[in-house]
Amino acid sequence: MTNGLGSIRISPNGRHFTTADGQPFFWLGDTQWDLFRALSVADADELLERRKRQGFTVVQIMITGVGDGSKPNVNGDTAWIGSDPSTPNDAYFRHADAIIERAHDKGMVLVLGAFHQLQREVITTANARAYAKWIARRWRDAPNVVWSSYPKATDEYVPVVRELAAGFEEGDGGAHLITVHPDPSPASSSWIHAESWLAFNCQQPWNHYELLPSMVAHDYALTPTKPVVMAEAGYEGVKDRGLDAPHALRKQAYWTHLGGAHHSYGHDRNWRAPETWRDWIDSPGAHHLGVYREIVSSLAGWERLIPDPSILVDSVGEGLTRNMAARAESGEWVIAYLSDPTTVTARMDAPSTSTVAASWINPTNGDKTRIGRFPARSQRLKVGKTPFS
Repeated sequence: MTNGLGSIRISPNGRHFTTADGQPFFWLGDTQWDLFRALSVADADELLERRKRQGFTVVQIMITGVGDGSKPNVNGDTAWIGSDPSTPNDAYFRHADAIIERAHDKGMVLVLGAFHQLQREVITTANARAYAKWIARRWRDAPNVVWSSYPKATDEYVPVVRELAAGFEEGDGGAHLITVHPDPSPASSSWIHAESWLAFNCQQPWNHYELLPSMVAHDYALTPTKPVVMAEAGYEGVKDRGLDAPHALRKQAYWTHLGGAHHSYGHDRNWRAPETWRDWIDSPGAHHLGVYREIVSSLAGWERLIPDPSILVDSVGEGLTRNMAARAESGEWVIAYLSDPTTVTARMDAPSTSTVAASWINPTNGDKTRIGRFPARSQRLKVGKTPFS
């Protein structure tokens, strides 16, 4: 693989991701758990191209799909011969090879899950290292992959997760990042944060997305410093407290990013009915996540923002109406996300400039509406209800 994206790395400050040449990498993830199993190479290629055009940069995949790993792929090939991970089926993995190469050519990173807690009877401490080593050797020359696993965040899974990590490192010589995505437990930081091989933390609040700001803040404050990825929050298409609404999906993304973390989106049908992907690939929430990326990445030094709730003097909100704010490391801008129509007072001394130009930004399309220019020092700006919802 000579074209496309190189390996992603962790930034020197431990907060964000970079490309191989040190440029900031914007993590906008999508969950396509069954991509290797449920779709043909042609369909997977088209799906990835659509996601690329929407602004997504990362796709999270379970190598053997959702479940215990026994279900065959679209070609009728199972991942393992005789349901035994020690006898991988080359036909299945050749299909995955082709999809990985398509993603690489599009500049997209694939987070590949080699283990799920539903597979605990077949992937054990006895064979996990060898299996992970085989996978890492097969794809060690694919620069656009990250290794992952999906245990419960309980002590009983620590041995198998360590064996998987050791296998990955032996198989690729440490060429790729390694993470852990607990399922259904909330956060990798809750029990293995200090592991030296854990490059970054993943969180999974799922439909308890009102917990997201506090979860991100907790992991952001940990030492050693590691990037935080909100890897599985509320899915679009879930009929739960309006979670399927684009507004709810935008909240999750801004809560994540302004808290200092990185966000992954997902549509509920991606694992319940992946073969119907054309019916939901252009859903409103996915479009609005692309707008979110455009808004945030337009800010100079966006990757080095500092979460700063003190910017909002009042109307901080709570739960599903939480408002968030952050500022540039350089002090040249601040950004706030208001979850619902409200009146808010903002500190004007946060930017390091004498005057401040303030604007509303429409999160549905990125359009800006100028509020005005104001003196910054010792001033507070009170603005009326946000015109967007």
